[in-house]
Amino acid sequence: MMGQADGDWDEHPVHRVKISKPFYIGATEVTNAQYEQFDPDHRSFRGYNGFSSREDEAVIFVSWHDALRFCEWLSEKEGKPYRLPTEAEWEYACRAGTTTAFHCGNELSELYLRNQDIGWKHQPASLRVGLSKPNAFGLHEMHGNVEEWCYDWYGPYKPEDALDPRGYEAGQFKITRGGSHNTEIHYLRSANRAAALPDDRHWLIGFRIVMGEFPKMSFLPIPEAPRCMRDVRQTHHNWESAGARKSPLFYEPIPYIKEPAEKYAIPMFHHNHCPSITWCPNGDLLAIWFSTESESGREMVILGSRLRAGCDEWDVPSLFFKVPDRNMTGSSLFHDGDGRLIFLNGMEAAGSWKHLAIVMRTSTDNGASWSTPKIVNPYHQPRNQIIHGTIRTKEGWLVQTCDAVPGGNGGTALHISRDNGESWEEITNYGWGTFAKENQTGGWIAGIHASVVQLKDGRLLAFGRGDDIDGRMPMSVSSDMGQTWTYHASEFPPISGGQRLVLMRLREGPIMLVSFTDPSNKRDHPEGLLIANKSGALQRVYGLFAALSYNEGETWAVKKLISAGEPGKTYWGRGHTGEFLMDSTHAEPMGYLAATQTPDGTIHLISSGLHYRFNSGWLETPAP
Repeated sequence: MMGQADGDWDEHPVHRVKISKPFYIGATEVTNAQYEQFDPDHRSFRGYNGFSSREDEAVIFVSWHDALRFCEWLSEKEGKPYRLPTEAEWEYACRAGTTTAFHCGNELSELYLRNQDIGWKHQPASLRVGLSKPNAFGLHEMHGNVEEWCYDWYGPYKPEDALDPRGYEAGQFKITRGGSHNTEIHYLRSANRAAALPDDRHWLIGFRIVMGEFPKMSFLPIPEAPRCMRDVRQTHHNWESAGARKSPLFYEPIPYIKEPAEKYAIPMFHHNHCPSITWCPNGDLLAIWFSTESESGREMVILGSRLRAGCDEWDVPSLFFKVPDRNMTGSSLFHDGDGRLIFLNGMEAAGSWKHLAIVMRTSTDNGASWSTPKIVNPYHQPRNQIIHGTIRTKEGWLVQTCDAVPGGNGGTALHISRDNGESWEEITNYGWGTFAKENQTGGWIAGIHASVVQLKDGRLLAFGRGDDIDGRMPMSVSSDMGQTWTYHASEFPPISGGQRLVLMRLREGPIMLVSFTDPSNKRDHPEGLLIANKSGALQRVYGLFAALSYNEGETWAVKKLISAGEPGKTYWGRGHTGEFLMDSTHAEPMGYLAATQTPDGTIHLISSGLHYRFNSGWLETPAP
């Protein structure tokens, strides 16, 4: 019986599998000594991050393709059919006739553990094979030590009985099984399903081999696309027919995240946060965000929803992207102006959001289909937490901001592609500290979660959260495309936890900053911001506001509270925001912001739960 009834969402439904052909499987995982007979150069990975330096330790830093080539080499060397196990074969071998969570029962004793504590820094552990007590089939380390590549593409289980299953005919991720060191025990269960991009290499994954012919059964057909990628209209939207909308425009905010009618139809968790949004050539809006129980959790998924052209409500969310059992912190969606959507996301080796690689996909059909995920920065490291706000410079380069550190202060790094996304360069001129001073120079943008724009003279301008200067939000300017930055105290109040700003250039020309009047740690006792109303008098307002600069960030002539005004109304902001009152002087007090501007001039701003629609004409009209 494959799967676990009380396990994770992708272990359902439990279904009967018959393995009709006997096979041999390695009593242990492949070791360094064994693998390096095939690839002597792999020895350079010995001891990396403090792991697997001995001959008899499990080999790590091997991709699925590396493991496959090893099997092909060994088959030719010995004249026997070596291969990777199918996922069903692996679970059958692991269980060894048991139905409990582990082959030794429903608890895993200390004898099987290889440092299962989770933290920001992985703790070195011995990866020697053959140390743990074998299961009833004589197999060691089926729970933990290192994850093990399987042959199958990852995909949902079918409820029907299966005979010698081989998984799906195609997919994005290859199955890994067994869990590893530095991983919660929950992920070491017999039924637990993990996966990784077949090109990924890191310190958690190795492999074990099978000797025997492949099962003869056919592969499963590719699963149906999620809702946000189905029934996508491919006609080009006539933006001119909608009007230029130069007159002031503001709509009451609406939720873009909905609860599905069937709670378990998609993996939606209680915490929905960290969004990105873009417009599609067909007139649709596409929004994505992470959904999780814990921000450092491996269960985190990227959900997506679509506001279809002409509709008043967003679709029910559906799964947009998920590398199984990997934390997925940080997303950015971007329309490059030529009909191509670009999606960038962080991809952890395990949990937390410190050891992220960067994955990229593109779409040329309004997000109905996406290219094969490509790892554009393969190093699972800091400086790779994607932040919404991809831009294209006047040189045609793509610029992406990424948090340089996992904490609340320390700066934002840049990644640049000079060939339209084919390759990316991390700007690695380090030197940012934990403090900022006026006119100090460093290698990173001051503050995390930073947004960046290019000024007309080619310089880059950025604002970030944290690393305040003289009690103000830090402003960073670079004259060398992000190699070095000079820091200044801006005129804006700082922001803090649960808040993220937007900085973007509008189609009309000015630069727009959207932020909050008070940091979240002053939510109960806000100071607010003085903004001139229609009569010219200064009025103190609180919460979400926008500012416009017509002189490249030198001054900000327009400031306005983003609010539906009177009568007051209570909204639910999701994320860390919760409920809040919106009226003529109060707006959303916190949230993670993302924005896009459609060709008709409408600015679409989303927070952690709400979708705002307005234009520059409305921003330029003083409040009553």
